[in-house]
Amino acid sequence: MYVRRLAPDEADVHRDLRLRALRDAPDSFGATFADAVRLPTAYWEELTRSVTEPGGQVMVLACQGEDVLGSAYGLLDREHADTGRVGGMWVEPSWRQRGVGHALLQEVFSWARQRGLKHLGLWAPAHRPAALSLYSHAGFRETGERRQLLTNPSLWIVAMEAEL
Repeated sequence: MYVRRLAPDEADVHRDLRLRALRDAPDSFGATFADAVRLPTAYWEELTRSVTEPGGQVMVLACQGEDVLGSAYGLLDREHADTGRVGGMWVEPSWRQRGVGHALLQEVFSWARQRGLKHLGLWAPAHRPAALSLYSHAGFRETGERRQLLTNPSLWIVAMEAEL
């Protein structure tokens, strides 16, 4: 297994991966498969551009040969110049508990350090103990902030933050 960054010409890979994640874990993200599948090609091209421009945000992919096993975004926090965010973290079910999530997080930590960020934050689904454990083992701690999941208000997400 190796980790790499999404390339600018991989909008189709980006779209396919996000749809797989939304289909597999509909109660873990702030978007739905039904909405995402209807988005035009131009949306995916722009989103891909936004995470592949040099010196900007990033999407990291865990791969085995040509297969993409999982992904995570490294995003810049719009409100705090010294803070980044982990977003859209997802690992193919058959590859969970095998170090893929850890490898993805380490690549986002590396991206954040290269950018000179001091903190990484994320929102984690409170109903996914494995995700909470992964983030805790990577150094994230709950901040005490929580909110309802937009796509399912009966579920909660919790804010977590790590110092770099």
